[in-house]
Amino acid sequence: MASMMIMNEKIRASEVRLTGMKGEDLGVVSRDEALAMARELKVDLVCTSLMSSPPPCKLVGKGQAKQELSQEKRGERVKEQPSKVKELRLTPHIEEHDYDTKLRQAAKLLASGNGVQLIVRIQGKEGPKAKELLERMVKDLAGSGKKQSGIQVSGKQAAVQVLPL
Repeated sequence: MASMMIMNEKIRASEVRLTGMKGEDLGVVSRDEALAMARELKVDLVCTSLMSSPPPCKLVGKGQAKQELSQEKRGERVKEQPSKVKELRLTPHIEEHDYDTKLRQAAKLLASGNGVQLIVRIQGKEGPKAKELLERMVKDLAGSGKKQSGIQVSGKQAAVQVLPL
């Protein structure tokens, strides 16, 4: 549902159910009174729904309403595109700062709605070390993603897929 945001003078109802800046219920007031309050506080009066009468309106800091709207739009856009899974390759003997960089990359990808495939190339007996590294990475990413399945270790690599929360 695309939210239509009706603000200030565009609100046509003669009365509105007003919510204050801190979410406090200010009851039903006339449109003019609500607009006067908004002007006095130097904020916007935003109508949040036209479905009910009187329509619910809230006082919102200037520019905040637009921000909320663009966040909603962005949110809708993110939902529309199927999430992609990006590969991040690591080595079992990764340096701390490289680890941090990869971690930041992964968190950023997850935050933007993409899945992350973490892959550690292994040689010889590095399997357990690789698995440990991936477990640490998954744990450090717990705030932004969850692993889709267990960590798979094959002869050549250890991998785990992390999906955005």
